[in-house]
Amino acid sequence: MAGLATSFGSGAMTNSINEILGAELLLLIGTNTTEAHPIIGYKMKQAKRAGAKLIVVDPRRTELAEEADYWLQLNPGTDIPLLNSIMHIIIKENLYDKKFVEERTENFEALKETVEKYTPEYASELSGVPVEDIYAVARLYAQTDKAGLFYTLGITEHICGTNNVMSTANLAMLTGHIGRESTGVNPLRGQNNVQGACDMGALPNVFPGYQKVTDAAVREKFEKAWGGSMPGEVGLMIPEMFDKANSGELKAMYILGENPVLTDPNANHIKSGLENLEFLVVQELFLTETAEYADVVLPAASFAETDGTFTNTERRVQRVRKAIDALPGRTNWQTIMAMSTRMGYAMNYNSAEEIFDEMASLTPSYAGISFARIDEKGLQWPCPTPDHPGTPYLHGASFTRGKGLFQGIDHIPPAEMPCEEFPFLLSTGRILFHYNVTTPYSAGIQSMWNEEHAEVNPDDASRLGLETEDQVKVTSRRGKVTTKVEVTDRVPPGIIWMSFHYSESPTNVLTSDAVDPITKTGEYKVCAVKVEKI
Repeated sequence: MAGLATSFGSGAMTNSINEILGAELLLLIGTNTTEAHPIIGYKMKQAKRAGAKLIVVDPRRTELAEEADYWLQLNPGTDIPLLNSIMHIIIKENLYDKKFVEERTENFEALKETVEKYTPEYASELSGVPVEDIYAVARLYAQTDKAGLFYTLGITEHICGTNNVMSTANLAMLTGHIGRESTGVNPLRGQNNVQGACDMGALPNVFPGYQKVTDAAVREKFEKAWGGSMPGEVGLMIPEMFDKANSGELKAMYILGENPVLTDPNANHIKSGLENLEFLVVQELFLTETAEYADVVLPAASFAETDGTFTNTERRVQRVRKAIDALPGRTNWQTIMAMSTRMGYAMNYNSAEEIFDEMASLTPSYAGISFARIDEKGLQWPCPTPDHPGTPYLHGASFTRGKGLFQGIDHIPPAEMPCEEFPFLLSTGRILFHYNVTTPYSAGIQSMWNEEHAEVNPDDASRLGLETEDQVKVTSRRGKVTTKVEVTDRVPPGIIWMSFHYSESPTNVLTSDAVDPITKTGEYKVCAVKVEKI
């Protein structure tokens, strides 16, 4: 995430997936790894069987929480006070890595001053985690040599998501669990090639390789290569686009392979924004909920019809080869190239490899990577020269900015909490069967799990007169959906949990569009709802 930019660069995994097997301790916070990242989840199970300690921080009893040595069942949105109290103990008990802190970091006193007030007792009141568990986890993490920290959207999908990420970085630096094998701060990217898309500049503030558009020297380099002037202003994030679509300032939109009507928070706001556009183009494989709003639908090519590369969550750049010719007659890059030429900027590429080579020549972290080098096995960036072996783990000698910057970070409560009218807290996530996407077009997947089952605690179900398979209406300040329920103690009382995979129960009609001020990531993990039996 962008929140790690001050000391950790792009927000990719600092370490490699296979290093999990060499870890002595795994600290998982805000990640249901076995369902959202099943291959990595299996590696974690292997490490546990080999003797690694496992700490899981999650409000919900996930599969790995059941195997954990310590499961910290915190109240949603209280990650910062919990992490601060862990650091409070580590500093108080002199368990931090003094050599690492002195030689590799700065601003330690500001961190120390901030965490001073987050006593385990205070953090326990906020988070609901028992004081003795906070002490045990703090001591175990600090005193283990090879400890890796892993997080996903349970950390980032909050209004304080950037601060949550910074807090994990604080903890890793404080204990020296960074810059070595089987340690690190490891954000598991949400979907296939999210890392690659970010690396390629699919963000409004950077060119490929996280080179800032506001840097005049960087702009000059790309202007020379591309033969045109480059804007020096940061563009719009997705939530800002839909705000401006609703206000009428944004007139047209081109959406490629994305279904924001189903996946973005406060779906009614998304729909009204799309309706308010003067022109909408959607390039898709299927007529999705978003494509139904389009003035023009362009046919897209799938991964199986495309040559190129994907970059995975451990920064590994890998070849992708087409299995069949593109059914639309052209690949997505050829469609974009044709549109660009029609609009007055002639693009003339003959292959995906030609495009990659141009990008690599302009991107220092990719400069040593070529299709020939990754023909059999991918390489992990940074890979600056053609004879460089790639980088299994980052920050071995120093951080990108030189010294790692500690930051004193205080608790920020969620934007919306339960109240008398909306007494339940709704949290959302993913299920294994649908593996990160909405898949109504696959009969096989639909046969496995074809409808939403909101998870409700037995105590709440008893009060509401609910049994598994009953139908309920779930209502927030933004909308309402109907869904079946599953009565389970995987969720604590007062919380219901839903996935976002089903168009028949579009959960994101309910979710809050409050966002992190820096990344503009929505607060999918916390909103207030009421639940009524139908």
